[in-house]
Amino acid sequence: MIQKGVAKGFPIMLGYLPIAITYGVLGEQAGMSVTEITLMSVMVFAGASQFMGVNMIALGTGAMEIIIATFVLNFRHFVMSLSFMNRVRGIGLKWKVPLSFGLTDETFAVASLHPEKAKEENGGYFYAALMLTAYSSWVIGSFLGGVLGDIVPSSLSQSMGIALYAMFIGLLIPSVKKEWRVGLIAVFAMLINYSASFIMSQGWAIVLGTVLGGFIGIPLLKEDEKE
Repeated sequence: MIQKGVAKGFPIMLGYLPIAITYGVLGEQAGMSVTEITLMSVMVFAGASQFMGVNMIALGTGAMEIIIATFVLNFRHFVMSLSFMNRVRGIGLKWKVPLSFGLTDETFAVASLHPEKAKEENGGYFYAALMLTAYSSWVIGSFLGGVLGDIVPSSLSQSMGIALYAMFIGLLIPSVKKEWRVGLIAVFAMLINYSASFIMSQGWAIVLGTVLGGFIGIPLLKEDEKE
């Protein structure tokens, strides 16, 4: 089971490593120490939120704004966790609690494709190995990025900042392909963020754009369900 879990997590590891290294380099450029960069990956383990957090730290945003923005951005994990726990009813609570920490968009997608493992003997080891493979690659990549931050030329590290936007666009495009209104919601959120940034700090503008963008999306997507 462990070997099968590692095999399923290997493609995720290959995808995580370069992104984690980029996060580490950007964190170092934002003034974070290697310890802080690595600890954020150890304790948070949420790529999009960490990129956003580094960006907000670089802008001088306060801790409360970063915490609220992270909470809003990661709210989808409540839904993912409920869905995952429903799929793996066959494994005990002692597995579900630690496994819930390892859920990301990628591990959730792969684990959801193998609900039958929960019914097999020692099925918890499969999901644990899958998530630990992804988790360890993210933490190690973050550490390497933090170390390389001093070595990478500033011109190159500045260009790596585009990774944040590329990552969000990469997450957005598949959803827009399925439903164009998701793209419209993203545009509304960007316009709110841009407008609000004139009257409040950038951090609170991000929080306001995220929250109001989500509220705007409720009637838009409900209208689609009725159709």
